[in-house]
Amino acid sequence: MARRATIVGSGPNGLAAAVALARAGYDVRVVEAASSPGGGVRTAPSTLPGYRHDVCSAVHPAALSSPFFRAFGLDRIDWIVPEVSFAHPLDDGRAAIAWRDLERTVAALGADGRAWRSLVRPLNRRLDAVVDLTGDQLLRLPRHPVTTTRFALRMLEVGTMAGRRMLRTFRTDEGAALLAGVVAHANTRLPSLAATASGLYLLAHAHSTGWAYPHGGAQAIADALVADLHAHGGTVDLGHRVGDLSLLDWGDPDAGDLLLLDTAPRLALTLPRVPESYARAVRRYRYGPAAAKVDFALDGPVPWANPDVVLSPTVHLGGTREEIEAGENAVATGRVAERPYVLAVQPSVLDDSRAPHGHQVLWAYIHVPPGSTLDATEIVTRQVERFAPGFRDRILASHAMTAAQRQAYNPADIGGDILGGSFSLVQAVRRPVVSTAPWRTPMRGVYLASASTPPGPGVHGMPGWRAAHTALRDAGSPAELEDLFGA
Repeated sequence: MARRATIVGSGPNGLAAAVALARAGYDVRVVEAASSPGGGVRTAPSTLPGYRHDVCSAVHPAALSSPFFRAFGLDRIDWIVPEVSFAHPLDDGRAAIAWRDLERTVAALGADGRAWRSLVRPLNRRLDAVVDLTGDQLLRLPRHPVTTTRFALRMLEVGTMAGRRMLRTFRTDEGAALLAGVVAHANTRLPSLAATASGLYLLAHAHSTGWAYPHGGAQAIADALVADLHAHGGTVDLGHRVGDLSLLDWGDPDAGDLLLLDTAPRLALTLPRVPESYARAVRRYRYGPAAAKVDFALDGPVPWANPDVVLSPTVHLGGTREEIEAGENAVATGRVAERPYVLAVQPSVLDDSRAPHGHQVLWAYIHVPPGSTLDATEIVTRQVERFAPGFRDRILASHAMTAAQRQAYNPADIGGDILGGSFSLVQAVRRPVVSTAPWRTPMRGVYLASASTPPGPGVHGMPGWRAAHTALRDAGSPAELEDLFGA
């Protein structure tokens, strides 16, 4: 009889673990609370019939470089790779554009072009080394010391006030804002070394593999993974919310059965016989600010004042670097600025399957304090209208999800935190515990496989991949995971 593996949570990390273990010969069952699989990669008609909106993540900068997705087969998903990775409109019709082509971006930035090239080129040319540096865990010697050193120096240059004053890296509003919009993805106080590390990682991808997303919506990722799981005998049990693991029949760890959790780590504490030291460490793990999201169904394209912004699926709104940092720092103190940072995605500029002909969808969120009940519809609408006069008149319908509703929808998003834990250098090492194998718990056969483990948030499947790899090594399997997906 095959050994059993039970996966709680069907996000991309849980499904990555599931397909790896199913191919390794385990009898795999995925248990999911929602009525459809996918976790953060679901797509649904949340506004009007015919308009398809991504429920959580919409654009996936780390997908095409992910060792998991490369092994799984990137061609199983129809990826759209934009010419423009992201855009940042400013007042008076100005905009900074991050073309996938680095030299085109450099030319467009004018006086800040050389500084942008100096910041990015050593990283995007060594993307595999950057992914290796940020894609595992930090308690080991770096395998690429030169890239590690360059990465660290740029963190200090951009992520500290002293570095900025000393080097004055960006002198124009366009250059400074273009960088600030990427760094603000981290949803933490700015400037910050940890947020800068995240921003540099995203920039390396923006000017190499690009910020890709699937045709038809993020659900295409989950559908491809579930199809592979079914092809290898696995099952997905939907509508089954697990709040207490002691009540879950997941097999016999003494017989080699496995339990992998694509959930908040604290769910593991509902198991019997959890060592107190481990429980204390998990309880110390901290969650960050949340996201309040709005989906819009539009009767046409967003009327951006700058025509180049129309070309970019991803748009960062918030004005100058100073405005963005003030807005993010307000959230860190429990407030929401009148003009907050807005992360917006207009997928239908390159994907006509997302809305009826001539119409479009817009996905947007702002950062808010944990547990917030703020409906962000009006504040997002005003901020888009600031850079796209007439936007309000294009809205046919909208759907808001507050931070509190986000946690109710997905209990893994504690307080509405969609990143699996607050961004800090401490929690880069302690994610969620200090360990050379943080996916392994002290409970036999039990592993963590969520974004609360290295390498953290993003649609790349790596926490699940690493958890499955650790579990197979512990079980004495000699196979490398890549071999499981060989032709």
